[in-house]
Amino acid sequence: MPQSLARVYLHVVFSTKHRTPLNTPDIAPRLYPYLSGIALGNETKLLDVGGMPDHVHLLLSFGREVTIADTIKALKTASSRWLHEVISDGQSFAWQAGYGAFSVGYPDLGAVKAYIARQAEHRRDVTYQDEYRGLLTRNGKPWDERFVWD
Repeated sequence: MPQSLARVYLHVVFSTKHRTPLNTPDIAPRLYPYLSGIALGNETKLLDVGGMPDHVHLLLSFGREVTIADTIKALKTASSRWLHEVISDGQSFAWQAGYGAFSVGYPDLGAVKAYIARQAEHRRDVTYQDEYRGLLTRNGKPWDERFVWD
């Protein structure tokens, strides 16, 4: 086969450090387009983004020559640096050290987009930690509670 083709979709989730509510309604509308630009610069397309003050969900389409770790590192590093410049009230901003990345099949993209769009609804009944535990469980990923949160 003369050419290499790939289409890999991931649902990525990460929180602010210690779940500090810094992704506020005034920051999010500026943060999300910024994340999209970072993704494109790393040969990745941001298909959808949303979240709450203490975490973010991204639906990403990866190219064939990029790694998950490098892309997420670029997203978190550049956006954190940018947010330090944007937040003017003296608060420092940091993302948690880790992240969750879950594979998504093409037929399931609509369901993941709907899930991301319903974040405010989810949060009325479920904490971020419980939501994240649920994602880990549904994706068959065992975890050690001692190493998930920072």
